[in-house]
Amino acid sequence: MATFPSFTPTYSGFRKKSNPFVRNVRFADGYEHRILFGLAAHQSPKTFDVEFNEAEEDADVIEAFLESRENDQASFDFTPTGEGVSKTGTYSQSGTTVTVTITKHGIAIGKTVTLDFTSGSATDGTFIVATSADENTFTVTASASGTNSGNVTATVSGSSKFVCEGYTKSIPYNNRATIKAQFREVFEPWVVVL
Repeated sequence: MATFPSFTPTYSGFRKKSNPFVRNVRFADGYEHRILFGLAAHQSPKTFDVEFNEAEEDADVIEAFLESRENDQASFDFTPTGEGVSKTGTYSQSGTTVTVTITKHGIAIGKTVTLDFTSGSATDGTFIVATSADENTFTVTASASGTNSGNVTATVSGSSKFVCEGYTKSIPYNNRATIKAQFREVFEPWVVVL
């Protein structure tokens, strides 16, 4: 699996678009029913328009990487600017429901979150966000029942799998290059290597 080279896109050309897999059914009386397709974590793939302003030598590295992905048809790991989050807060567990309280957490239902319980006796792990009542609380389901409370650090990795839909390279002046590309998030099956 390939990882995008360690270059950071500029903010001038950075744009994010969400494209949920939804089918709408509209009835004559005005009622509308929305149906989401697929796994919860895969229902809203993102597309990023990115721009890299680099020395021409570095732009050649990016271009070679993207051409290699065109040739081998493989996706690559990429972390869009500002997509990961790590915040601290508190939690309380009742049964298997763990309620996490973090001011303006910004974590959506269906996201994978890693919880590090820094106090109390809950078990650290990776969870799927089950509910998000407001901007300050969300819940996950623990594997074991218990009654706990304490402090927690919640981390969401911004890294995901992407393919490049296309790119352009311009050389505005000597020894500088600009690459504009569109990266589309893809979801691939997990492969376990024994």
